[in-house]
Amino acid sequence: MDGIKRAYRDKELKAGHFSNFVFGVEDSVVSTVGLLSGIAIAGVPNRTILVSGVILILVEAFSMAIGSFLSEYSEEEYLSGRESFSARSLVDGSIMFFSYFVSGFVPLFPYVLFGGNQAFWISIFVSLITLFCLGVTSARFSRTHVIRSGIRMFLIGGFAIAVGVFTGSLLNSRF
Repeated sequence: MDGIKRAYRDKELKAGHFSNFVFGVEDSVVSTVGLLSGIAIAGVPNRTILVSGVILILVEAFSMAIGSFLSEYSEEEYLSGRESFSARSLVDGSIMFFSYFVSGFVPLFPYVLFGGNQAFWISIFVSLITLFCLGVTSARFSRTHVIRSGIRMFLIGGFAIAVGVFTGSLLNSRF
């Protein structure tokens, strides 16, 4: 019975790491492309887009890592009924940081290479493809329907991107 419990705990630990990875990549890509698209469509200079993007990625990567660490730490305390610390909190926070940090540059990179309208559309395109690939990868690890998962991630992320574009368009027409 101990072997079964240990195997379950190991799987639960890996699931937590995987969850932080998927959450970090998805949130980074969607947040970053949403912000960049929103401010790009509002007509701000390319330099402002780049500066805003880098600041967003750094601040949010740290924020998400700290949130993941504190969340895991709080869960451990709740489950044990006492102050508890394990390496899992640090690992989950680190996974969140690196997945968010690296993924944030996917939608930002087109603004480094191109300008204006071209960067806007390329950023959205590569972000949507990245989200689709994340959904596919997630499904492969969890052994679920690959295409359905990719499409779900694509559509939900695409909706969030549309919110950024709509907000930027709305604000641009008002100010």
